[in-house]
Amino acid sequence: MLVYIITSSFFSCESFKDSNDEAEEETIVEEIEKFADINFSNWKVTLPVDENNNGSPDEYQPNQLVNGGYRNITAVKPFMYDDVLDKSIVFYTFPSTTTSNSSFSRTELRELINPTNSKINWTIDTGGEMKGRLKMMEISKDNATSSRVFHRTIFMQIHGVISISDMNSYGFSSNNGPPLLKMYWEEGYVWAFKKSLVNETSSGTSLLNTSSSIWKDEKINMGYVGFDEFEFRIKASKGKLELQLNNESPYIYEDISLAKWPFENYFKAGNYLQTTNLEAFAKVKYYSLTITH
Repeated sequence: MLVYIITSSFFSCESFKDSNDEAEEETIVEEIEKFADINFSNWKVTLPVDENNNGSPDEYQPNQLVNGGYRNITAVKPFMYDDVLDKSIVFYTFPSTTTSNSSFSRTELRELINPTNSKINWTIDTGGEMKGRLKMMEISKDNATSSRVFHRTIFMQIHGVISISDMNSYGFSSNNGPPLLKMYWEEGYVWAFKKSLVNETSSGTSLLNTSSSIWKDEKINMGYVGFDEFEFRIKASKGKLELQLNNESPYIYEDISLAKWPFENYFKAGNYLQTTNLEAFAKVKYYSLTITH
């Protein structure tokens, strides 16, 4: 009888332990399922404010954002926050503090292949892919431009940067390069602005000139999304860019400008509002965002 009692108690405790474990696992899963599908391990965020008064927009690094860390940063909360009702992250911005090479403010993620070193980036030959599911939540009216009802914002980019080796070889004081690709939400349409050579015979160090005399924007209307949720995919590979809106046929760039593109690159995603109107604002929701190389 004694053996029976001990054995019975043993199994009873085990059963109770398993039940608690399962409940804890279910709670963890439920918590995870409340939030957008974004892993911040290789993203830093730039905000439209300068709370630390260093003359530049505030930035927070991957190690501060991962595992829900962004939810505990007071300065981040107004600009990048969860909406658990639809499992999204809201990127909110308005005209305020800007980066040194722009007139516009942003709440935007910047890819960091190495989370502690922004000088390590990827080449077109190496390639990469970014996929996101998002929507325009809210954006201000453009009362100053008669041809446009709403202001516009950039929700994805491939940005160029001069490599360390070229910096050393040519003595550049800045590593800033032009954006190879900018994806705009404009009047409900998705527009691609892709850099192409003004003169396709350009070569050598002139290619590293970021001015509009060397690189111009080539514009393509990808289609209408309005204020509805949509998916967008960007795939870069040697001499090629592939852009896809929802399940539409991909639009493919494959040209001499891509073959000659001399810059290294990084992905960006979020809300980069294209106005200095002090009454302007925009809110962009992301449900998922992934990058692969």
